[in-house]
Amino acid sequence: MSSSEKQVFTLKQVVQSIQKTIEERYSTNYWVKAEMHKMNRYPSGHAFPELVQKEDGKIVAQITGTIWKQQLERINEAFIRVVKEPLQDGKNLLLLVKINYHPTFGLTLQILDIDPSYSLGELQREREETLKKLEALQLINSNQSKEFPLLPKRIAIISGDSSKGLSDFYQVLQENPYNYFFETTLFEAYVQGDLAVNSIVNALEKIKENIDQFDVVVIVRGGGAEVGMTCYNHFDLCKSIASFPIPVLTGIGHSTNLTVAELVAFRNAITPTKLAEFLVMTFREFDLEIQQLTQQLFLESERLLAMKHQKLVARANGLTQVVQKRVRNAKERFLSLQFQVQHQSRSQLVKHQQSIENQETRLKPQVQFFLEKQTQKLQQLEEKVHFLDPIHVLKRGYSIARINGKAIDEHVLIPVDAELETQTVQGTISSKVTSVSRKP
Repeated sequence: MSSSEKQVFTLKQVVQSIQKTIEERYSTNYWVKAEMHKMNRYPSGHAFPELVQKEDGKIVAQITGTIWKQQLERINEAFIRVVKEPLQDGKNLLLLVKINYHPTFGLTLQILDIDPSYSLGELQREREETLKKLEALQLINSNQSKEFPLLPKRIAIISGDSSKGLSDFYQVLQENPYNYFFETTLFEAYVQGDLAVNSIVNALEKIKENIDQFDVVVIVRGGGAEVGMTCYNHFDLCKSIASFPIPVLTGIGHSTNLTVAELVAFRNAITPTKLAEFLVMTFREFDLEIQQLTQQLFLESERLLAMKHQKLVARANGLTQVVQKRVRNAKERFLSLQFQVQHQSRSQLVKHQQSIENQETRLKPQVQFFLEKQTQKLQQLEEKVHFLDPIHVLKRGYSIARINGKAIDEHVLIPVDAELETQTVQGTISSKVTSVSRKP
């Protein structure tokens, strides 16, 4: 067939034919189940989400959707009102769509509405699946079995830095009327929305690295609209809480059914304020118990002292009588002994006095004889000493020579030119040595 015989269509004709065919074939709207893989919201307010269907984790169907701005705002408001979550990536949805084919943009599904009740059911299914997995791992009550500290003083806090719930939590702790002091360390994290799961899990891992520095962990989130709570049903987050080595307490501010995270936590409170009040009351209850025990101890001490006093009084009375009796007996024995001692002392004194008188009579002549003999010896010695006086030697013509006041004997060397003093009976002669002749 020659080119002149071929039937040729323009591209516009082809796409217009496709458009006409699709419009005639798919003239009604359809409810379609799909996962919103990526929402792709533009600054204009329109969104062009990627819709997929997965089987065994693999994408088996994919198409682009369109949600115009006004419809998106209406759908999102309804979604938040029912599901307590905004539209976000990764959620399975039931979509009311119209199949459109545009000559320029191609085939798309125009999303007219989204059934929030279906998504609510999907969230409930996720919650039940998380509970089943935790139960299979025997983690449901794991954190609740941890020993709660007597005084939870050192608190690791997971929250957003600007969270209203965090400021409420701090206010209750810091302004408690009993002046209890708490040590708090903040680990910043997203506490709602898509990023919350990984953010909170990472914060828990950081706390675990220094686990000895903390008594408990608290996760707090501001109250108000119950939006962004589905993260607390996520298996990874709930597993981290359930298996954490110290008690984890939650105060994430909502009033509907408890999330799985709250169910597996050691304790949950409806708001951060209530959670802080619980911690303060833990200290208060311990304080009151100490006061009560102190009062009981005081009363018991008084009772025991009174009993001991009565016993002591009774024993004292008994002891007084015993002591008085013993004193009387001792006094009688003392008087008896005193009489005996006095009688024996007089007898002994008489005997000793007689003995002394006898000794005196016997020793008197012996002493007189001894003294006379010693007197004679002293006189003889006195005469010898007088005879040995050097003056008698000098009178016989002898003299005493001295050098420097020392008498010259066989041991003294006499140097030439020495000053020599010679003592005679008539006096002292000073001389100078000119020469010395020594004995051979």
